[in-house]
Amino acid sequence: MQTTVSSESHAMDAPKQGLPVTIITGFLGSGKTTLLNHILTNQQGVKTAVLVNEFGEIGIDNELVVATDENMVELSNGCICCTINNDLVDAVYKVLEREEKLDYLVVETTGLADPLPVAMTFLGSELRDLTRLDSIITVVDAANYSLDLFNSQAALSQITYGDVIILNKTDLVDETTLQELERKINDLKEGSRIIRTTKSQVPLPLILSVGLFESDKYFDSEEEEHEEHHDHDHDHSTCGHDHDHDHSNCEHDHHDHEHHHHHSNHLENDGFISISFQSEKPFSIRKFQYFLDNQLPTNVFRAKGIMWFDESPQRHIFHLCGKRFTIDDDEWKGEKKNQLVLIGQNLDSETLLKQIENCICLPSTSRGKGFGK
Repeated sequence: MQTTVSSESHAMDAPKQGLPVTIITGFLGSGKTTLLNHILTNQQGVKTAVLVNEFGEIGIDNELVVATDENMVELSNGCICCTINNDLVDAVYKVLEREEKLDYLVVETTGLADPLPVAMTFLGSELRDLTRLDSIITVVDAANYSLDLFNSQAALSQITYGDVIILNKTDLVDETTLQELERKINDLKEGSRIIRTTKSQVPLPLILSVGLFESDKYFDSEEEEHEEHHDHDHDHSTCGHDHDHDHSNCEHDHHDHEHHHHHSNHLENDGFISISFQSEKPFSIRKFQYFLDNQLPTNVFRAKGIMWFDESPQRHIFHLCGKRFTIDDDEWKGEKKNQLVLIGQNLDSETLLKQIENCICLPSTSRGKGFGK
């Protein structure tokens, strides 16, 4: 939480800075290619690059194709599809070096691959400063799921490291089978975030963080623009902050917080909703950490926010996918406040909003009286 980066140092490379990356993994025939097609053809105002081992396999709709060269296809909606060839790092640089600004990068692993080495390419190499590992999405075939698969270390790793599990082809099996599959997945990885899909049709805000601010218009455009240009990542998956002291003695004006549901067209099917919370009072880091670790339900898939913590003078940009979350430091430009959006399925919004409200730092009655009085 102590890392600070001045805006000047990022001005030159702002368009490339912290490009969010989603890794899509899953066993052969699970529906990864269908999902990639879904991502490429359903973007609205978001430019995505998809890296695949062989883009011929995707079978992109010819009406979308603007130009093709040996290793890249450009689409009319601004998205591109690029072949990885031999080296993932080279392919990522090829995408980053393009003139137009991309909003998102999606990388498909082969069906037999362990996603961890791919993830480490973004977390542990020279790409770390240019990209932000946003999520690992695992596609599972509900119709052909077999525990025999889990003799395969790769298949086990795909479940273990997946931030969100897409249980695909659910139309081909009955409800009892689906519940049994979800139980088996949870046996392998407790508290898995599982989304049921048919033909990989998943609302994109559930797997890609781009657009959480833009599409839902909770936050003013000045905030969005500032956030967009200064987003840089430290992987706080476990968030080991040394903030054990209780700063519950903060003194702030009392403003009523506001919160509401927001239903948007691409989410309201299948019980997906987004909930927003806003408060003009700071959060306690300790309380917010407790909320993330112990209270956040498994049917929350994504969250994003601008966070104000009593313990820190910095503005913090918060991203969550599954259980993975990152908190990036930034400078405040306008008024300090907390703004948070959560997206999930069949949420108990009343309970969630109360739990978030409980993260607010309470003013102390003993302020100014000295110690031990």
